[in-house]
Amino acid sequence: MKLQAAGYDVALLGRRVSELEKTAAQATAGGGQFLIVPADVTDEAALKTAFDKTRAEFGRLDVLFNNAGTFAQGVPLDELKLDDWRRVVDVNLTGPFLCAREAIRIMKAQEPKGGRIINNGSISAQVPRPLSAPYTATKHAITGLTKSISLDGRADNIACSQIDIGNAATDFTAKMASGILQADGTTKVEARMDVSHVADALLYIANLPLDANVQFMTVMATKMPFIGRG
Repeated sequence: MKLQAAGYDVALLGRRVSELEKTAAQATAGGGQFLIVPADVTDEAALKTAFDKTRAEFGRLDVLFNNAGTFAQGVPLDELKLDDWRRVVDVNLTGPFLCAREAIRIMKAQEPKGGRIINNGSISAQVPRPLSAPYTATKHAITGLTKSISLDGRADNIACSQIDIGNAATDFTAKMASGILQADGTTKVEARMDVSHVADALLYIANLPLDANVQFMTVMATKMPFIGRG
């Protein structure tokens, strides 16, 4: 919403058309356009169609925000099912790779060439929570993907950033408001922050000229147990 309100034309990519339509219906008057491009980030063919449609509609692609994510049930590693591991890897790592690949293809071919890719890392890219091996492993891998895109994209004026988000108040973090497992085995309520602060950070990075970059940014609830976690 922040990008659209700031004048960006925004392609909304996700699996559920009804949810995309809800977002598009909240468009700010005087802002950019919303384009709904339904796709599953694990579906290579569907993603190609979605990115092709975006380029056809808007003429170019300047910013990609890789925001898709999921997690597995918190169980000890020896009880983790391979299907659950693969599902998290497919969404959290392969999905962002496929989206970045399609974006890079467009950014390299357009005139003027270049663009910006922003990956949603999570503070779990730095420090794990208990019983979170699939999620943590993929978020650590996103850091490697971010660095690789940053390096390989230089020749084509493609910048890449990573936002590590901690406890933004969304449905994804609802359990934190009632109590979540800590490294010492206790369950504690954790502080959360308004998700609008993440949107503000995203807009700041998106607005930078391509000769400047925020490589990594951590945006987190001040009182959450991150510094000193464990």
